[in-house]
Amino acid sequence: MTEVTYVGKACAYITRGTGELLVFDGPGHAGLQIPKGTLEPGESPREALFREVREESGLGALSDTRHLTTDIWTRREGRRYVRHFFHSTVYEPRDQWTHTVSDGGDEDGAEFAFRWVRPTTAREFALDLDEYVGLLPTASVSSDAVSASD
Repeated sequence: MTEVTYVGKACAYITRGTGELLVFDGPGHAGLQIPKGTLEPGESPREALFREVREESGLGALSDTRHLTTDIWTRREGRRYVRHFFHSTVYEPRDQWTHTVSDGGDEDGAEFAFRWVRPTTAREFALDLDEYVGLLPTASVSSDAVSASD
């Protein structure tokens, strides 16, 4: 029997007033991603969410943050990810920007190129991160597919 390791993750669906969802094409995985990361020892999922969003995107003023769901996702044998999905809103006038991580951790120096897209369940994200886009408030979710240029 394979020993199983559980790793806690915080995942952020961040929308702005226009209903668009914050995404990036990040290093290491093909496809769209959302800000996310591993919980540190003693850290709650909510605390990890705010830390990861700050580290990866530079955003710090999230509002209306609420927990959407928690699942257990298997990427490879013996490793399970306990993923905590949250939705937050933010005031952000920039349509796109690049943020360089400078926290001294594993992703130090990594660059994340952010942009906004219309949320949809019709287009797959990397790592099944689009699994719960349908739980976003209906004003934020579009039934139109995200175009390749978004």
